[in-house]
Amino acid sequence: MKMNYPKYLITISVLLLLAWTISCSGRAGNRDEGKATAAALPPKGEEAAVSLVKLVTPAENTECVLNKPIEVEIELVFKNRIPDSVAVYFDSRAVKTLKSEPWKCTVPGNMVTGTGRKALKVIAFKDGKLQNPIARFLVVYSDIVPSLNKYKVVNSYPHDKRAFTQGLFYDSGSLFESTGQETESSLREVEITTGRVLRQLNIDASLFGEGITLCKGRIFQVTWRSKVGFVYEKETFKQVNKIYYPTEGWGLTTIGDRIVMSDGTNIIYFYEPEMFTSVSRIEVFDNEKKIDSLNELEYINGEIWANIWMEDRIARIDPVSGKVKAYIDLTGLFPQNERNPEAEVLNGIAYDPASKRIFVTGKRWSKLYEIRVIE
Repeated sequence: MKMNYPKYLITISVLLLLAWTISCSGRAGNRDEGKATAAALPPKGEEAAVSLVKLVTPAENTECVLNKPIEVEIELVFKNRIPDSVAVYFDSRAVKTLKSEPWKCTVPGNMVTGTGRKALKVIAFKDGKLQNPIARFLVVYSDIVPSLNKYKVVNSYPHDKRAFTQGLFYDSGSLFESTGQETESSLREVEITTGRVLRQLNIDASLFGEGITLCKGRIFQVTWRSKVGFVYEKETFKQVNKIYYPTEGWGLTTIGDRIVMSDGTNIIYFYEPEMFTSVSRIEVFDNEKKIDSLNELEYINGEIWANIWMEDRIARIDPVSGKVKAYIDLTGLFPQNERNPEAEVLNGIAYDPASKRIFVTGKRWSKLYEIRVIE
C-alpha cells in the first residue's frame, strides 16, 4: 500500500537532515577535506624515517687511495629542519660528529688502513631520534706500485708428476703436501731431495683436496667446494677433528695463532683454529685493481705469498692492509719441453725459516724448485 505524506512534512524532514549533517561535520562537505589533510601529514612516529641530510660527496664507488684522506660533504634536505647532530663513520669507525655548518669533514689518512670496498655511513639525529642512515661504498687501492721481482734457481729436486699439488709447507726437514682431484686427493709427507713419498693418507674419493698448514702442532686441510676440512695429528696423520666454513677452500697458511685461508677470490680470511670461526679478513688490491684467484698461501718474513691461479706469478701481500707489495715473475721456471701433457700451473709454496729456503712447484710438475728471489 502506497503512503501519501503532506508536502510540508517532507520539507521539514529534509531541513532536519541537513542541520544534523552540518552539526556533525562543521560544514557541508568537510568530511573528505578533513581526511585529505590528515593523510598529508606523516603518521605518528614516522618523523624519524625522514632523511634530513644527503651525502653530496664522495659518490658511490669512488676510488680512494690507501693512507690518503677522504673529503666528506653533507647537505641539508630541509632548510627549516636542522638536525641536532650528524655522525660520520668510515669502515665501522667513528670519524666525526657535526652539529652545525659547515656540514663537512675529512676521513684522515690514518683511518684509511685497508684496501678494498669500505663503507662510509652518515647518520642524522633529531629530537633524540635516529634518522635514516645513508651508506656509500668506496674502493680503496694501494698507495704503491708493486715492484717486480725475478728469481734464481738454487736447486731442483724430483717431484711426483702425478701429484696435483694444492698445498705445501715445510717442517722438520720434510715437505708436507696436499693433492687434489676427486679420487686422487691425499695428504703426504715427502722427502725433499728424492721426492719420495714417506707417508700418504688418501681422503674420501668424493672430496677435492686443497690447502694445508701446520698450526699448534696439527695439520689443517681444506677441500674445494664441500665446505669441510680436516685436522690431523702431524706425527700419525690421524684425523682428530673436522672443520666447516661457508666459502670454497683454496690455500692455507698460519700467522701466529691464526689460520689464513683463500677462497679463489681477492679475499683472505683469518680463522681462529679451535672453533674455526672467521675473526677478520682483508681484500687484496694493487694500485690498479683487485687481485682475484688467490690460491696457495705461505707466510714468509711478515708477508703472505700467494699463487695466482693460471698465472706464473706470486703476489707478496701485506697481511694488515691487503695491498700487494710486489710480484714475483716465475715465467719459464718449469720449461714447456719438460712438461707432460697433463702438467698444469704453478702452485705450491713452502718456506724453511731456519735456512731461509723457498720451495715452489706446480700441479703435476716433475720438479720441485728451491729459488732465491731477486728484488
